[in-house]
Amino acid sequence: MSIENNNFIQRTLAVLSRRKRITAANALHSQLRRCLTVIDLTTLGIGSTLGAGIYILAGTVARDLAGPGVILSFLIAGIASLFSGLCYAELGSKYPRAGSAYVYSYVIIGELAAFITGWNLILEYIVGAASAARAWTSSVDSIINFRMSLFFQTNFPFPFPNPFDMFAPYMDIGAFGLTLITTMILAIGVKESSRTNNFCTLVNLISVAIIIISGLFKVNTDNWHISMNEMKLNKTIIRAGTGGFLPYSFSGVLSGAATCFYAFVGFDLVATTGEETENPRRAIPISICLVLFICCFVYCAVSAVLTLIVPYYSIRVDASLPDAFDRVGLSHVKIAITLGAVTGLTSSIIGSLFPLPRVLYSMASDGLLFPIFSKVSNRSHTPIYSTLIGGFLAAVMALVFDLLTLVEMLSIGTLIAYTQVALAVLISRYETIDDSSYELTKNISSIIVIIIILCFISIYSFEQHDYIDPLILLIFLFLLYILINMIYKNFCSRKQNISDESGNIFLTPFVPWLPIFSIFCNIYLMLKLSFITWIRFILWMIIGFSIYFFYGMQQAGKYLFPVFI
Repeated sequence: MSIENNNFIQRTLAVLSRRKRITAANALHSQLRRCLTVIDLTTLGIGSTLGAGIYILAGTVARDLAGPGVILSFLIAGIASLFSGLCYAELGSKYPRAGSAYVYSYVIIGELAAFITGWNLILEYIVGAASAARAWTSSVDSIINFRMSLFFQTNFPFPFPNPFDMFAPYMDIGAFGLTLITTMILAIGVKESSRTNNFCTLVNLISVAIIIISGLFKVNTDNWHISMNEMKLNKTIIRAGTGGFLPYSFSGVLSGAATCFYAFVGFDLVATTGEETENPRRAIPISICLVLFICCFVYCAVSAVLTLIVPYYSIRVDASLPDAFDRVGLSHVKIAITLGAVTGLTSSIIGSLFPLPRVLYSMASDGLLFPIFSKVSNRSHTPIYSTLIGGFLAAVMALVFDLLTLVEMLSIGTLIAYTQVALAVLISRYETIDDSSYELTKNISSIIVIIIILCFISIYSFEQHDYIDPLILLIFLFLLYILINMIYKNFCSRKQNISDESGNIFLTPFVPWLPIFSIFCNIYLMLKLSFITWIRFILWMIIGFSIYFFYGMQQAGKYLFPVFI
């Protein structure tokens, strides 16, 4: 009986770890239309990324977490995002297929890891579109003195019981309709969607330029040097830290960076469009780096202007930029702010809905999801049913969930995908045919366990207490030493697996240090998410595992066959 059980376990593990075979030759084959250029990819990535970070996040982080140090928060978050971006750039260049992180996990890690990644990418893009739609209506609502939300609260309250405030108090019909309209535009075709996004992104960038240049004429450097005495004299101030450039100390900057990290979510859209890109091995790495650089520069510039024209403690969170420019006598700039918010968040909706059907299409093509998602339109050459069904699900999410709930749900799916991509880079570089995969898996698992412990200590001992226990600090430093020693012994001293065909493929620099640090950042941010977010994530995964174990696991075996060249 034990022999039969062992055989069953071995067969099950073999199925869960089976991989999809893609080589350099068949990686470029696709049913989809290749028509996107570097400019198209860059504008898609900027459009997807550059939205709520400017018009909502900058003011919140500046007032409550970092003060003028919000500039450093965005800079640190941008560098951390670049680590994930460079990992995406290598794998996107090597395997330019629809599905991005899902495909990389399937080729390099295994089927179960691929399904988990793909299922969480679906969550990321659905929730990303819904949150952008909610932010769009919220921005417009603040401009018209909150008449829209008042109308929805009166006429469309949430009709069912709402335990633990799981849902929004009212149904946002505006966000629902906006998401459906965007879905219809995407269903028309890739190039048409790209043109719409390019226009919205251009208007957004022009608006941002107007905001930055106009703000420079009202700069007051004293706002970066506010003293404690000045704040004590102002009786209206409730919370402002200690004043100066870092009123909440450098720990406030780090807390702000954790929040600002989510402003860079969206660059992975570039890798997802690999099957529709001309010369993807050149275009994908260039576009990812351009997107992150431009977005980081814009976020830092807008944050600098905002905190220089008004004191950080007086920023109005729900309408930071319109209120700030109104107070310094530049009310006409509110037109540019309104245009920028509307077009920027429209681009964010497009940027989330655009890759969603590509992931559904890729998973369905591999047999892990139902075949309806793999149907491609003969006219537009897009996965038509994936586009329509995915867009409708995003519209429903925008209808019933509030913005804060959506942002938290977005975070966990994104961070898991980023972690899987960094792991895939490590495995692809250090796994060889004659090596035992068990040894590599054991080394990586040990490193992840130590990283999780270090993150727990950092969050629950260092951040939440003014006094640091010397014993805890000693344990932290000891574990850090073990981690560095393990990385050097198990990875740095070994030869990397770089194939002969890598001459025209982008390679992530500073491997293994960069992917491991990316994993550290992602795990750290995941552990800072709320308990209710993890509950929602578990429920989502239960649905996903039900589909995989009762359908996808059997169907995928019919599609998988080795392709050797």
